[in-house]
Amino acid sequence: MGKRVFLFILTNILVMTTIVIVWSLITTYTGISGTFETGGPGLGIDYVSLMVFSILVGFIGSFFSLAISRWVAKKMMKVKVLDPDGSLSAHERAVVEKVHRFSRAAGLVHMPEVGIYQSNEVNAFATGPSKKRSLVAVSVGLLNNLDDDAVEGVIAHEVAHVANGDMVTMTLLQGIVNTFVVFFSRIAAIIASRFVREEMRFVVQFAAIIIFQILFSILGSIVVSAYSRHREYHADRGGGDLAGRDKMAHALRSLKNHVERAKVKDHTDDSAIQTMKINGRGGMMSLFSSHPDLDDRIARLEQR
Repeated sequence: MGKRVFLFILTNILVMTTIVIVWSLITTYTGISGTFETGGPGLGIDYVSLMVFSILVGFIGSFFSLAISRWVAKKMMKVKVLDPDGSLSAHERAVVEKVHRFSRAAGLVHMPEVGIYQSNEVNAFATGPSKKRSLVAVSVGLLNNLDDDAVEGVIAHEVAHVANGDMVTMTLLQGIVNTFVVFFSRIAAIIASRFVREEMRFVVQFAAIIIFQILFSILGSIVVSAYSRHREYHADRGGGDLAGRDKMAHALRSLKNHVERAKVKDHTDDSAIQTMKINGRGGMMSLFSSHPDLDDRIARLEQR
């Protein structure tokens, strides 16, 4: 889920920032009031209108990001989509059969698209705007470094994400976070603009909106990442139900062993390991991690 969470949040921030820029330009050249300032007491902010605007922008950005999530993932990861009715190698056919088998077991009526992307990292992800239009993709590194049982566990985990509808529920959460981001970034920008001369107020407010929106979006990603970690535990349980708990636990242990080998191989820089999104970071950075620590995931799966 790590790849899709990263792509989703990034796309969402870009969409919201674009909407704000376009809105500011429209209000500037049409004369429409876009500052939500009424000249009343206190800050003079029309909070009702601002909240309605924030809800619209927040959820438009979130659902637009969801709508294009599969397309963005394919383009950014250069995923090769495998046609189940086409000519496939034995290796590719096995991946498609695993995804379809687990999808049927999970009760999915429409089979997800299946893809492979060229990357040495041991990773897989699932994305898509709905269960009907989903994608499950695995890296070449995953297929080359893990045995068949571990690959089955990883694929079952990703199919569980699709069956659980994680992207849709994450979109609703992101929409709520976006609403507060837009709302408070504009209030903060209005306050900041009060400290400059009248002729500079629009420029300062325009720049402050973008800066505060990006800053608050990063802070809001802590909430989204926390939800992502919560859903990983559910997907582990779902993967255990589909492939068998032993295979799911074996997959997690295999991922852990691969991470440890990678750290030994290049102990001076673990940035490549972190991009796998299969193991949470420690310290403050754990707040932004989309995945819990592998040891914790294994322990919870075994406790079940």
